Amino acid sequence: MNQEQPIIVGLDIGTTKIAAIAGRKNEYGKLEILGFGRANSNGVQHGMVLNIDQTIKAIEMALKNCYDSNPNLEIGEVYVGIAGHHIKSLQTRGDIVRQSIEEEIRQEEIDRLVADQYRTYIPAGDQIIDVIPQEFTVDNFQNIPNPIGYSGVKVGANFHIITGDKNAIRNINRSVEKAGLKTKDLVLQPLASAAAVMCDQDLEAGVAIVDIGGGTTDLAVFYEGILKHTAVIPFGGENITNDIKTGLGVLKTQAEQMKVQFGSALADEAKSNAFITIPGLRGMAPKEISVKNLASIIQARMSEIMDFVTYHLKQVGLDTRMLNGGVILTGGGSQLKHLIQLTEYVTGLNARIGYPNEHLAGGHIEELAKPMYSTCIGLILKGYNDYENSNKPFEENFIHVRVPQGLQQEAAVDTDTNEEENKSVKMKQRKTLKAFMDGFKNGLIDLFKEEEDAKL
Repeated sequence: MNQEQPIIVGLDIGTTKIAAIAGRKNEYGKLEILGFGRANSNGVQHGMVLNIDQTIKAIEMALKNCYDSNPNLEIGEVYVGIAGHHIKSLQTRGDIVRQSIEEEIRQEEIDRLVADQYRTYIPAGDQIIDVIPQEFTVDNFQNIPNPIGYSGVKVGANFHIITGDKNAIRNINRSVEKAGLKTKDLVLQPLASAAAVMCDQDLEAGVAIVDIGGGTTDLAVFYEGILKHTAVIPFGGENITNDIKTGLGVLKTQAEQMKVQFGSALADEAKSNAFITIPGLRGMAPKEISVKNLASIIQARMSEIMDFVTYHLKQVGLDTRMLNGGVILTGGGSQLKHLIQLTEYVTGLNARIGYPNEHLAGGHIEELAKPMYSTCIGLILKGYNDYENSNKPFEENFIHVRVPQGLQQEAAVDTDTNEEENKSVKMKQRKTLKAFMDGFKNGLIDLFKEEEDAKL
């Protein structure tokens, strides 16, 4: 094992479970899991922390279980996932007119363009979490992945802006701190899950990542290597359990057990002559539950979730022909039988289950290759991405060579012949998972800390 690499811990605060996973990269760049703990989550509903005390207890229990799995661990800082139906996204457009049009576009101008987007109007009580540039334009040139080095009068970009409720984010932060931990950074759960289950080919082909959690379903849509859309659908596995409980008149624990053991997302696939016997309450007669009825209830809610996915895809103009990578289903809810068939039927796209084992070293705990741990594995990957980006001392000594004007003009003659080649190089540059993770907002946690500190 590579002892020089830091140990990074992901903390996934979900509606049904809280998971803490500690990992370190080996010499092959794969994650070796050093500790794993989980606990039932009681204080969280629809991805939002509503009861801080209960959430603290659950975090402490997950940590205790993580320490039990490896007593040599020391956990101080964690990367925390954030979701909940308060997370929203919108598309904006920004342009700046340059002062010195002869000079090349510099990083400061791009920073100014991005900073301008933080002035976008959003409802009171919300805060902009992240501004992600999608593609740039320089004068008449479209779809430029990185405009630095170009020259022109006007630089613009399409942006994907993600917003969240200030109080919801503060509640997560307080819960983590009161459990004796420091939040190294907050990461959007749909993006963390995407990083765990996607590879470079998926990013290039165009995919929709659908992470079906307990309280919410997170969606992240990628097209041409760009994050096109994110959304949090306010339904998840808990809703299905509650539907079963209400529809069949059983206890919540029985509903959950039936869903996991006998549930199917397609009523047509369920046997009409199969029944489940539920023991009666306090001396009452046992109940006979039809497996077909159970599947009908599950199918109704799952179809609704997939209708939302289709609606969001249409909203950003990505119909069935464009996403060649199809739908990648992940999260605990993705393990339902026949869900792939239902997804393909409703969305018209190919579907498959996304497992986070793409980035895990061999010999890991079997449990962790399940889709329900995608977010947590993605949080560790984000932590490593930050660490690797902050440890590049050689880049500081890199010398930028400015090409003399005369040579620039000579080179311009050859640009037409190399344009296709350059285009493909640029496409390759942006179509990597590394480039996608570099685009995550760093220091997201500081946005909310600064404001709190100012009040004190």
